[in-house]
Amino acid sequence: MGPTTGPPVPETVADFRDLAHTRLREFPHTEVPDTPGIRRAAVLLCVVAQDDGTPAVVVIRRAYRGRNAGQWGLPGGRLDAGETAEQAVLRELHEELGLTAAPADLVGRLDDFPAASGFVITPFVAALPGATELTPSPDEVHSAHLVPLARLAADEVPHWVARHDAVPQPELRGRTAPPVPEAVGLLQMRLGDGMTIHAPTGAMLWQFREVVLLGRDHAGARVAHFTQPDWTQQ
Repeated sequence: MGPTTGPPVPETVADFRDLAHTRLREFPHTEVPDTPGIRRAAVLLCVVAQDDGTPAVVVIRRAYRGRNAGQWGLPGGRLDAGETAEQAVLRELHEELGLTAAPADLVGRLDDFPAASGFVITPFVAALPGATELTPSPDEVHSAHLVPLARLAADEVPHWVARHDAVPQPELRGRTAPPVPEAVGLLQMRLGDGMTIHAPTGAMLWQFREVVLLGRDHAGARVAHFTQPDWTQQ
């Protein structure tokens, strides 16, 4: 990827926390009500400091086994019996990456995403200024990556592509397609070389970008209608 161009973003995790708390307090998130057959999961848009102190969000590539093998994702997973979404996401963060967070570290939440798999995914946002080195669990996480907030906010990151161009990462091979309107296309978040992310993870990253980083109009930042590529519907 070439140089990024976009609006300024917070320069520290503490600054991000203040911004996120303010904007998410004003964000009227949507919730999918319980109905028969719905399964619940929760994920975390977890912001930590890079070596130079600038903030980045943690993105993982899932282990090459089980559900969503090898796909890009966010720390998190399904709710255990009797758990709240908040409890599940904090537990999963520790199990997957060795990071310990408290409820007070959660600064808000985004819209529930009704995934094609039958899971309703609840995304939370956290700021961990004192986070230590990530220690991915090999049973669940193939690799963990820090995406700078400046990169996520860059103008050139979101792309809308024709459905046939939304293919798994190994098949991308630098493919490009002319932009198409949101109504007839699929979202790609092109975050770096070898990191092109589709819905549902891409949708949640996009809403995080629009609502928290860019402070854009809530009505134009909804994602429940975003289409998933067929190969993510597991």
